[in-house]
Amino acid sequence: MRLVTYRAHVAAVARLGAIVEDLVVDLQRLGAHAGQPVPDDMLAFIELGPHAVVTTTALLKQHAGQWPLGVTVPLANVKLLAPIPRPRKNIFGIGLNYVEHVAESSRTLDTSKDLPKQPVIFSKPPTTVIGPGDAIEHNAAITQQMDWEVELAVIVGRRAKGVDKASALEHVFGYTVLNDISARDNRRAGQWIYSKGQDTYAPMGPVIVTADEIADPHALNLSLKVNGVEKQNSNTRHLLFNINHLIADISAGITLEPGDIIATGTPEGVGAGRSPQEWMWPGDVVEATVEGIGTLRNPIVAVGDEPHAPRKA
Repeated sequence: MRLVTYRAHVAAVARLGAIVEDLVVDLQRLGAHAGQPVPDDMLAFIELGPHAVVTTTALLKQHAGQWPLGVTVPLANVKLLAPIPRPRKNIFGIGLNYVEHVAESSRTLDTSKDLPKQPVIFSKPPTTVIGPGDAIEHNAAITQQMDWEVELAVIVGRRAKGVDKASALEHVFGYTVLNDISARDNRRAGQWIYSKGQDTYAPMGPVIVTADEIADPHALNLSLKVNGVEKQNSNTRHLLFNINHLIADISAGITLEPGDIIATGTPEGVGAGRSPQEWMWPGDVVEATVEGIGTLRNPIVAVGDEPHAPRKA
């Protein structure tokens, strides 16, 4: 399934839906019609476990093309939100998880040229999360080095504590796109949370694709464009620590719970690694794409007392 959190109009409450062709199917309303209870929000649905994915997929197939009245809305008429608009916990971010990104970071940032021996983990607060089309806030009083990072994000579906690599993917609910926005000039003594954890710095979406629809999460192309110009292009097969390893490593000491999010890292091509370096400014538009999931598009806007910003060449 391709699951979304959506609003049918500006004043409407957020609801859980599934995209089928050019429609958004309201899953709670479809379930009510069929006598099958379905929650109206993403986190509650994830908590139901794998059985909910199976039964709801069957429900969608049963009614495809013959939708009950009031159950569907044209996709073009809705506002898509972040699939999980407000995560319960900080997002687990993984740094330096593509070999070429390790190399480019060592040239321009204060990171080691040596490959990490263990996953490099940081976090992004729930207040970083925004959805498709929402504005990434550029505050020139805080940063002059706003950077992009396309990433495959993993959505945890089952409680994971001390799991091994072999069974790790059994704990995955699905996958989405995340843009790990970073203020490179806001790193503090090796700590990244202020650089990466500012408000609006985790655009996410447009959908969660359930794990049963992704044959191999380690064979997905991912790319990013700024103002239509490609900046990143790689594949998840180049992950230094794959998803199995990340889940096993984190769960060894931190319990992963349904709805938790792991941003698996970005490949080479970030602005800080380019020569000359490039940054995002108000008026720019950034598009992050992961194969099989979709494209996440967000504009950059000025906030606060924004002086005239320099432009990249």
